[in-house]
Amino acid sequence: MADMSGGGAAVAPVDGLPEFVHLRVHSAYSLLEGALPLKKILAKAAGDKQPAIAITDTNNLFVALEFSQKAMDEGLQPIIGCQVSIDMEDGGEGDKRGPQQALAKLPSIVLLAATDQGYERIVDLVSRAYLGGEGNGAVHVTTSWLEEIGTEGVIALTGSLNGPVDMALKEGHAAQALSRLLTLKRLFGDRLYVELQRHGTYDRRHEHKMLSLAYEHELPLVATNEAFFPTRDDYDAHDALMAVAHNAIVSDDTRFRLTPDHYLKSRADMAKLFANLPEALENTVEIARRCSFVLKTRKPILPRFTGATDDAEEAERAESAELRAQAVEGLDQRLASLGMAPGYEEKEYRDRLEFELSVIERMKFPGYFLIVADFIKWAKRHDIPVGPGRGSGAGSLVAYALTITDVDPLRFSLLFERFLNPERVSMPDFDIDFCQDRREEVIRYVQAKYGREQVAQIITFGSLQARAALRDVGRVLEMPYGQVDKICKLVPNNPANPTPLSKAIEEEPRLQEEADKEPVVARLLDIAQKIEGLYRHASTHAAGIVIGDRPLSKLVPMYRDPRSDMPVTQFNMKWVEQAGLVKFDFLGLKTLTVLKTAVDFVAKRGISIDLASIPLDDKPSYEMLSRGETVGVFQVESAGMRKALIGMRPDCIEDIIALVALYRPGPMENIPVYNARKHGEEEIESIHPKIDYLLKETQGVIVYQEQVMQVAQVLSGYSLGEADLLRRAMGKKIKAEMDQQRERFVDGAIKNGVSKGQSDVIFDLLAKFANYGFNKSHAAAYAIVSYQTAYMKAHYPVEFLAASMTLDMANTEKVNDFRQDAKRLGIEVIAPSVQASFRHFQTGENRIYYALAAIKGVGESAVEHIVEVRGDQPFAGIEDFCLRIDPKQINRRVLESLICAGAFDCFDIDRAQLIAGLDRIMGYAQVAQENKRSGQHDMFGSAASGPEKISFPPYTPWLASERLLREFQVLGFYLTAHPLDTYKSVLDKMRVQPFADFSAAVKQGASNGRLAGTVISKQERKTRTGNKMGIFVFSDASGQFEAVLFSEVLNQYRDVLEVGKSFVITAQADERPEGISLRLQTAQSLEEKSLQMQKALRVYIRDSGPLKAVAAHLNAKGDGLVSFIVIKEEGMREVEVALPEKYRITPEIAAALRTAPGVIDVELV
Repeated sequence: MADMSGGGAAVAPVDGLPEFVHLRVHSAYSLLEGALPLKKILAKAAGDKQPAIAITDTNNLFVALEFSQKAMDEGLQPIIGCQVSIDMEDGGEGDKRGPQQALAKLPSIVLLAATDQGYERIVDLVSRAYLGGEGNGAVHVTTSWLEEIGTEGVIALTGSLNGPVDMALKEGHAAQALSRLLTLKRLFGDRLYVELQRHGTYDRRHEHKMLSLAYEHELPLVATNEAFFPTRDDYDAHDALMAVAHNAIVSDDTRFRLTPDHYLKSRADMAKLFANLPEALENTVEIARRCSFVLKTRKPILPRFTGATDDAEEAERAESAELRAQAVEGLDQRLASLGMAPGYEEKEYRDRLEFELSVIERMKFPGYFLIVADFIKWAKRHDIPVGPGRGSGAGSLVAYALTITDVDPLRFSLLFERFLNPERVSMPDFDIDFCQDRREEVIRYVQAKYGREQVAQIITFGSLQARAALRDVGRVLEMPYGQVDKICKLVPNNPANPTPLSKAIEEEPRLQEEADKEPVVARLLDIAQKIEGLYRHASTHAAGIVIGDRPLSKLVPMYRDPRSDMPVTQFNMKWVEQAGLVKFDFLGLKTLTVLKTAVDFVAKRGISIDLASIPLDDKPSYEMLSRGETVGVFQVESAGMRKALIGMRPDCIEDIIALVALYRPGPMENIPVYNARKHGEEEIESIHPKIDYLLKETQGVIVYQEQVMQVAQVLSGYSLGEADLLRRAMGKKIKAEMDQQRERFVDGAIKNGVSKGQSDVIFDLLAKFANYGFNKSHAAAYAIVSYQTAYMKAHYPVEFLAASMTLDMANTEKVNDFRQDAKRLGIEVIAPSVQASFRHFQTGENRIYYALAAIKGVGESAVEHIVEVRGDQPFAGIEDFCLRIDPKQINRRVLESLICAGAFDCFDIDRAQLIAGLDRIMGYAQVAQENKRSGQHDMFGSAASGPEKISFPPYTPWLASERLLREFQVLGFYLTAHPLDTYKSVLDKMRVQPFADFSAAVKQGASNGRLAGTVISKQERKTRTGNKMGIFVFSDASGQFEAVLFSEVLNQYRDVLEVGKSFVITAQADERPEGISLRLQTAQSLEEKSLQMQKALRVYIRDSGPLKAVAAHLNAKGDGLVSFIVIKEEGMREVEVALPEKYRITPEIAAALRTAPGVIDVELV
């Protein structure tokens, strides 16, 4: 065959073996199909001295660029290709488009990129298959697309048994098979090869027919071995993966299977397999020689902000002029509205702006700045909150002038060179924080401005982690769920840093014990280890967006996430940038949404707040921070941060910046030093008089990377660009580079009058801190957001906490923290009510109205319906509520959750009574709805008499503990009361401390205490020694606290400490950076304790009416005396009637009796 490329790779014989090149390899990017990680493919190919190899994943080019680059690094020729499903449009399988089951039968062919032009066509086809289809189930190409796009530069293989020709021939449609072959020949000409595979006991008769067709129509043959896994030994694991992919079980004989021969065979294996067809082997080499295309990386490509033009230099000049104009005008506005930083003159701002602009222009980045500034300005014009900055970009005055950031870099001594180094050209990278609720609007704006085809999200791949692999494999092996679950729980679960299964087996002896006991467990562990780490699904990067200067499918293959209508690049974040696309991070920051919500709440009071203009020296804000009252305050909420703030007693924004930078492992050791020096308890040590002023702001402690750069500049004459290279070298700790930098640093310092010895000491000090040092630009930007939240909390606590609760509605633990904080501040949190509550938390005069959507089991659509039908007219009663609602939207579960949360308490009907009458309430609402539809509006009484009342069935009132437990289940905490409230007198007698008081005592040195709490959750974990420990969470009126139970104590109390029950506990306590740590020593049921202390119960009544209700609660025998005090003659006389039996009496029973109709009072003695 002719060499169409004229420049293909020279593939020479190796080791005397016949030449062979794999053209049909599926990498792990053939999702849930390929079990060959790229690294293994390249290692096997290199180990077998294969000169070239093709990767042809199913309907995607996910790995194309990575494969191309890494193969060349290994000395292999990469052949870029793809196996594509094809609709031959001839009345065969192509008619089955649509349902996924039918699509499984679509035939496939293999396309290989011989030239640049061929690669572009394959990219176009694959992109169109996703963007023009209906999601993964419909991914395919058509013959008409091939006609339209053309095939020049593309080599095609017929697809063997799953190809359109073979499938038709196997099904007895010889004429159709011939027609299809001739169609492909017409489309691809001398670039079409008839593909032969010999897996297992292949069908020799069918192969003979294909050979006849090929010879008859003068088409070359090619031998392939479609490879899905590394070795024959991996077949069982791959077969299990196939079962996972097809949602089947391994033992199902009817499911799709491959053969043990679908592994990555050696050249020798293939030579032996096709010994009788040497031409088929030789043609693999011919194809490799015809493929001259190698996919290379590109320099960054961006759209021209000022408009496209054929003259690149003219376009660059236009962008530079536009950037300069916007920056100068923006700086004028900044200086006019906000002024200059203390100690700076306008000339310094102008000079800095000019310097930055010159660097940006020289690096050809004006377009990037203009694009970012444009979408940020649009967001701000549309009242979408944007963060003040993030990362090193806050060090740019141009960014500040363009309103990309809201941090004055001169005010905070931030360095432009930390962001954009004139001595090291690299793409700038602004990470932008937007309000999480409206981030999508900004992305839609960018799509509209640059065109939907030129804006896309970035793909990510979810891999099978250890636990997921075990569960999937366990399912397809038909193992009992409980057994698999038990094994999974022996593997540590840390999504941020997953433990590999091999390491878990090594560290957890019980895993090996289970495998030794049962062969099926051994098989589970073996298979799971082999598929662990393989890609399971494709998804999209949470924040990354790319913008191109042309339709992105002209630059990279495209994909569509079935869950989104936005195109997605097929290359992941690392490789999409190598392909020349520039990533913009659109991050959603919840805190910005909290601040916006709080500002909107305050605006309802007629007060307007501009957070960008609030004073940074607000005394109440710093006093609040110094007290550690930081619930809800961005970045400083943790117990460790609160402790650091109390020690620091911040009084300026620089303190907050330093704390944000220091509060990390390593640098946090310097927090006590910083604090002691700040308060004059320790002298600031001089490093060298020439640089002491650079460290004055941070009490002589090197905190920031920028300080390392400034010290190098001042002491050794580095430019800031050079100093940034020094900082990077120190961070990497490469000896040769460090030695070179040390020589440069010391020589420069000596020239400035510093001794060699002292220079070396300072260099070592900088090297130590450069590794720990934090980016001050990022710290400053985030400290400002932290300060804004502190300011709002200090001045508008009601609005701030209501906003915080709204944005954390799904996190009941956080909502409870905010509720406790509101209580501490004297702010009333009004329980949910269908009369007064809305979807979100709302504010009132020193009060917060609970959100209906924060009740578990209710849902936002149900809440919106209630609010809509309520309108401005409150419900007259439960009947009126039923008449107005649609029972299809407010179902039984919603009603039950609303009742248990107390949302119907406004109707003055007992919660237990409402639950008992749920069926009647639902029936009433359904009949009302039906009557509305039929026009019978008067069935429920006249306008004068009002609607007919619901007749409730008899019911037993709940004890306080049951009412509160149900409330806890739907709210996540106790809101209207606490189970311990009824035991107050008992707890007072026992001198039990609330946890809040005990915490304060521990901070003063106490180490033991007696507490009371209701168990709200419990779990067990393994200690490092393999013993079990329990972690129990208790609740009292002052909040929630956690106690640890080590093995002996856990064995004693594991079954006693039931969720929902209340106990008196004794505990040992330690103060740690993360808060108070408790170790439980003893626990006693509070109910049992009260039984020992309460000897008698007196019930005051006027007549026998309440006796039945009282008897319902006195149903358990015990040691308590019960008597009725009957009040006669309008209180002039009392008659005591003692009951002969003894009963179980507790404060809770007494509280329940007080609510019984006719009971005047109840007294515990």
